[in-house]
Amino acid sequence: MDTVTVFDFKAGQIDQRESLSFNGQETNKSHIFADERLTNHVPVSHFWDQSEPRLFVCEVVQEVLGPQPQAADKQPLTQDSASPTEDVLVLSFFISEEHSFLLYETFPRPPAYQVLVGMEVPHYYFTRKPGEEDREDRVNSGHHHVPQMVAKRPLRDFVGLEDCDKPTRDAMLNFSFFITVGDMDEAFKSIKLIKSETVWENMARMCVKTQRLDVAKEEAEQLYKECQRYDLLNRLYQASGQWQNAMAVAELHDRIHLRTTCYNYAKHLEASADRGLALSYYEKSDTHRFEVPRMLSEDLQSLELYINKMKDKTLWRWWAQYLESQAEMDAALRYYELAQDYFSLVRIHCFQGNIQKAAEIANETGNWAASYHLARQYESQEEVKQAVHFYTRAQAFNNAIRLCKENGLDDQLINLALLSSPEDMIEAARYYEEKGKQMDRAVMLYHKAGHFSKALELAFTTQQFAALQLIAEDLDENSDPALLARCSDFCIEHRQFEKAVELLLAAKKYHEALQLCLEQNMIITEEMAEKMTVSKDSKDLSEESRRELLEQIANCCMRQGNYHLATKKYTQAGSKLKAMRALLKSGDTEKIVFFAGVSRQKEIYIMAANYLQSLDWRKEPEIMKNIISFYTKGRALDLLAGFYDACAQVEIDEYQNYEKAHGALTEAYKCLSKAKAKSPLDQETKLAQLQSKMALVKRFTQARRTYTEDPQESIRQCKLLLEEPDLDSTVRIGDVCSFLVEHYVQREEFQMAYRYLEEMRKRLPSANMSYYVDQQTVDAVHQGLGLPLTRVVPERIRHNSIEDHDEVIEEVENGP
Repeated sequence: MDTVTVFDFKAGQIDQRESLSFNGQETNKSHIFADERLTNHVPVSHFWDQSEPRLFVCEVVQEVLGPQPQAADKQPLTQDSASPTEDVLVLSFFISEEHSFLLYETFPRPPAYQVLVGMEVPHYYFTRKPGEEDREDRVNSGHHHVPQMVAKRPLRDFVGLEDCDKPTRDAMLNFSFFITVGDMDEAFKSIKLIKSETVWENMARMCVKTQRLDVAKEEAEQLYKECQRYDLLNRLYQASGQWQNAMAVAELHDRIHLRTTCYNYAKHLEASADRGLALSYYEKSDTHRFEVPRMLSEDLQSLELYINKMKDKTLWRWWAQYLESQAEMDAALRYYELAQDYFSLVRIHCFQGNIQKAAEIANETGNWAASYHLARQYESQEEVKQAVHFYTRAQAFNNAIRLCKENGLDDQLINLALLSSPEDMIEAARYYEEKGKQMDRAVMLYHKAGHFSKALELAFTTQQFAALQLIAEDLDENSDPALLARCSDFCIEHRQFEKAVELLLAAKKYHEALQLCLEQNMIITEEMAEKMTVSKDSKDLSEESRRELLEQIANCCMRQGNYHLATKKYTQAGSKLKAMRALLKSGDTEKIVFFAGVSRQKEIYIMAANYLQSLDWRKEPEIMKNIISFYTKGRALDLLAGFYDACAQVEIDEYQNYEKAHGALTEAYKCLSKAKAKSPLDQETKLAQLQSKMALVKRFTQARRTYTEDPQESIRQCKLLLEEPDLDSTVRIGDVCSFLVEHYVQREEFQMAYRYLEEMRKRLPSANMSYYVDQQTVDAVHQGLGLPLTRVVPERIRHNSIEDHDEVIEEVENGP
């Protein structure tokens, strides 16, 4: 059987002609096309898809009256014709044997295109108008685009899928066909295996357009579970009437919406006339206090039973209000009492004229609203004292103060004003001031309200000195400077000097405060000194005045023995030398060393080194290191030479280490030779003395070193040393003599040994022999000569060391 289908655009009618080939019988069928928008149109071109036999496209123009229009691609439209965007439509159809013509897509031809030239899934193809550029191509390209004569546009369901593979294209084409037919189930099956998000978006969009949302209900439920969007799953269950599932999801996974779900379920149950279960879910949603009375408003007996059963204060109050509206006052009072609504109890008792009972309730409960209502009742009855009492209990102090002023209750007024706001205090103070009596109360109220200037003025005027003292204690740096100065004068007159100093400092009268401290021998604390210190950015004092003030503070601290604070203030004033002198007086070695290190001034280095020499630097290597470092940094090479000389003497006196002593003397000679002396003659003299000491020490160390190799030469050198006139100023005579005595005792030449012992006693009459010669050696000499043994006191008196130490101290005290 052959079938011919004719689509008449003008009539909007589809004709089908079927003929049997074996007998030539022909059957005609016709029906009206559903879309009336396509009537009265004339086709101008049509094309079949190159790869899809079910799909073809055509261009149509609206039929116009008058002359026959030319084809759109051969001649421009006449003036009577509409514009191309309104007039020329592009229509695409699916053709099937079962469904005949099926309109797939319709759209106006874009203005930039001239004529349709064909289609091939997934695109329509058009020729461009001369001079026009396709805006979509230009935007998508992102770079300069070379104009082309042919442009393409994707089919409706292939937007975003222009580059898809053939299985996806075929699946999407089947989906479009079944969507056009209206078979959503087959449409879904056709793309069920496709994983592309764009495909599924297109399918969802078409489901929305065709209003077939039920197709994806099960899938939506599964997807909500997988992505754990239980809030949306809850809403889905509610919308589909699955309330048990909705409640289960809310309780387990969506508890933030549990009360809302219960409420919605209760509303559903109420609409279904299941009031018993609705009550339960209204309670679970915590909306029963409003919803249940509304729901049972027409069944008052059930509502009363429910309220008595729940024993809820809010419901009791609601029921009491209802009873009151029905003039059932006794029952209303009972329920107001259950609800502990004391204001309503007092209100009804006052309404009934039982004001005494109302007063009892207000006094027992202390409820502010009840007390205020009762106070208004008493005021209307001109019972002023009771009104004031209950206004006070209601914290309505302004009303109580008003009644006190109107009725002359001055004693109660002061107490109420002190409990009230600053504004009420000032009003009460003005009341006392206008009356001219009890001015101390006015001063106190102005003071408590923060009106210090008025309080002081009134206190000075009325000679309220006790009040002045209280006001002065509350003043600070934020107060008026003139006010502070006036109060400080008052404190000085009454010998309250500490408070006067604080007020002067708050008023930024620093010199006056410092002068008061000096006159009254007040100890300047660190806190006080900090308040006296003006910052560099302050405009109150010039830089010179600021430094002068700091030095005055430091001088005062020095006189009071607070050396650390004096050091700090001298430093802030920029007087580092004075700061160092203050620190030296404190004796804080650690801070002295630190201050010298950070100050980096020649004089301070020297002062610190001189101080350190007065300490026991012999036992503290770190102190000795600092002395050398400070003298070096201070370029005081002459003083450093003196220190090395002292070190050499210590090595001799304390340790008899002449080798180290010679090294120290060598360093002293180097330093002194480099020093820039004021008197070259003195420098030469000192250098000569050092050279002489170095020579003597070297001769003695050489003699002791060569004793094992050449004893006779060593002894001869020692004897020659004893003949040196200034030997004892460098090499101790006792050390030389003891060396000779030891030598002769070893040789058992006791007579010679005794001779040098006697020489030692003669040349060192005050020295202890045991300090230089061992007692056993002395006994051996006496026994060898048959002389009686002699004992000396075993105390060691080191005259040379003490004398040297005194010299160091004297040098420090006389230093620069």
